[in-house]
Amino acid sequence: MSKLQTLLLGLFLALTSVVLLLSSYQARLVFSVLVLIASIALLVKAFFFSKEVNPPTRTFDAHQTESPEIFAVGQLFEATLGGMREGLLVVNKDMRVVAANPAAHKLFNPNLSKLESQRLTELTRNPAIYSAFLDALKGEESADVKVEIHGPERQVFDLRVVPLGTNGAGASGALGVFFDITRTERLEIVRQEFLSNVSHELRTPLTSILAFVETLQNGALDDRESSQRFLSIISKNASRMHGLIDDILELTAIEGGNVQLRLAPVELAELVNEVNASLARKASAQGMTVVNEVPPGTVVFADTRRLERMLANLIENGIKFGREHGTVTIKHEAGKRVKIIVEDNGEGIPAQHLERLFERFYRVDRARSRDMGGTGLGLAIVKHLAILHGGEVTVTSELGKGTAFTLHLPKHTAN
Repeated sequence: MSKLQTLLLGLFLALTSVVLLLSSYQARLVFSVLVLIASIALLVKAFFFSKEVNPPTRTFDAHQTESPEIFAVGQLFEATLGGMREGLLVVNKDMRVVAANPAAHKLFNPNLSKLESQRLTELTRNPAIYSAFLDALKGEESADVKVEIHGPERQVFDLRVVPLGTNGAGASGALGVFFDITRTERLEIVRQEFLSNVSHELRTPLTSILAFVETLQNGALDDRESSQRFLSIISKNASRMHGLIDDILELTAIEGGNVQLRLAPVELAELVNEVNASLARKASAQGMTVVNEVPPGTVVFADTRRLERMLANLIENGIKFGREHGTVTIKHEAGKRVKIIVEDNGEGIPAQHLERLFERFYRVDRARSRDMGGTGLGLAIVKHLAILHGGEVTVTSELGKGTAFTLHLPKHTAN
């Protein structure tokens, strides 16, 4: 084994040991990225910028190398870069590409047969990318440069560029690694929106509670009639907060994969009757009639408690938003998939709202939903529980005629 190979292997093992010794996951992740970049930089320098081999451009064909040492390094380099999901570009001091892995080729111009020999400005007009490579050629290391590429879809990358073969006059080349953080960015936006929505939903009842508590403390407690009314409002808002927190915890558990289903045959008609009984008071208060048209003896295969939750959310939704003195009907249809339909004869939902109806905290009529005590999470919970069962939930609506929610569940999953 040559000195170069021994050096590379020793460096790799030493850095890997350090990574494994780090206790923090985030620290391991960050350090692993640095190890990756450092290792690739050494390989690139050895393969492209060594004294023995220094042509203006070179591809990944390790079999074209002349020296056995360079051949071995080339094979290692080719295997490493070819298997990377991250895009990698290597440019020389003239800003021409001397190497690019398949991920970079797909990122910049999949229509070109190869990126080698192309000027960087011919591949991208993005000033952030150009500046990062230019700084590296000047001997400066550009860390965590965030770049956006607008193709068929918007993509966000964390770009890190390091100089290669630095000397007093600058670097002889530069290596850039594009880490795709598009999904991370999307999740961060979702997280921020979720926190904003939760804060808003909690602030409204909490403000009401504090206001009425202050009113009671300032003398209204002596007025029995007023105090009872204020306490009733406080209780209502406290219940709303409790329900919201319960829904958040349940939805978080479902999305986090912490809910285990206990699938078993379920007598659907009986379960619907139990749900209707639990919602009888709410239905009566709204003047609504709930009709169970599921044939007796109908059996579905599901987690009883989770199916009960889905039915309760859908039926309660129909009670809240159906036409006054209207009807909520529960039906069952057999087929390749079991269909459980919950429909009302209410005012219907405008078509522009249907696509977003199952999003967290999305409401068609925010004021009415809050007045009814809704948390804005009920349909999102139904959606995720249906997916957990291997099914889905869909909605159809016609203005002036009503809305129908349909649970599509696997016919049987006994195996």
